[in-house]
Amino acid sequence: MFQLDIIPTDSIPSIATEKAALKSMSFDQLIDTLVHDVVHFAISLAVAIVVFYVGKFLIKKLYNLVAGIMLRRKVDPSLTTFVLSLVRIVLFFILIVTVIGILGIETSSFLALFASAGVAIGMALSGTLQNFAGGVLILLLKPFKVGDYIEAQGFAGTVTRIEIFNTIICTPDNKSIIIPNGGLSTGSINNYSTQLYRRVEWSLGISYGEDVETARTLLLGILDKDGRIIKAPIDSAPSVAAPAVVVTALADSSVNLSVRAWVASADYWPVYFTYNEAFYNAITAHEALSFPFPQLDVHIDHLG
Repeated sequence: MFQLDIIPTDSIPSIATEKAALKSMSFDQLIDTLVHDVVHFAISLAVAIVVFYVGKFLIKKLYNLVAGIMLRRKVDPSLTTFVLSLVRIVLFFILIVTVIGILGIETSSFLALFASAGVAIGMALSGTLQNFAGGVLILLLKPFKVGDYIEAQGFAGTVTRIEIFNTIICTPDNKSIIIPNGGLSTGSINNYSTQLYRRVEWSLGISYGEDVETARTLLLGILDKDGRIIKAPIDSAPSVAAPAVVVTALADSSVNLSVRAWVASADYWPVYFTYNEAFYNAITAHEALSFPFPQLDVHIDHLG
């Protein structure tokens, strides 16, 4: 229930009293009052403008100072971008309240009005508040950091900034994607940068009747010449294994093979694209191996 506070009528100057005061003034007094009010307002306005621009200058200097301190102390870039965004917003809010006070507006009333409006705005912008809370959770739990390559909310790219409400990623084709922090903090995230090694996998097929061992020897021999390919298991990474070629399916027109090899995470895409072409050239040049084409055998029975 809303309660309506009744203000006593004796605290509000009546219109009749104001009219009487104006009538009692002479023309010169009225002009003097108007001039005084205009001059006072002009001075206040000029001071407010000066304070605003000086404040902007000081905020910029303070922003750069905080950024420099955090950079020298080697603070996590994810935390740095978040804190700097928060500092900028808070300082500008203080500056605006100060300017309003210089103009003669009661800041206490303004702050009370702002607080009341903040509740209504907060309810209307519940998604924005969720994004702010999501940003805090991301900084605390650190599911990713600036520089990580992630896949989330249907997008994939390198994290460039973590801000108060959004996270910005850069896709491999150099597009900036802005993702709200609320969805990132509650949704699934695939972080490709947390592990030192990744498994590369190629799928290809050979014709029925061709020797699988011949194909295995050929493909493993190609991988063995590359220093980026990990040749043996690593104690610190139990899942890492030597390269392997396995049969994954006996399809309608081909025997499907999967070539699997482990590499450092940074070498994943260069190795993948390099051996897509290398495997194709090797099999087409081999006299005992070939890529099959889809086949359909049709048998016609003569009736009668």
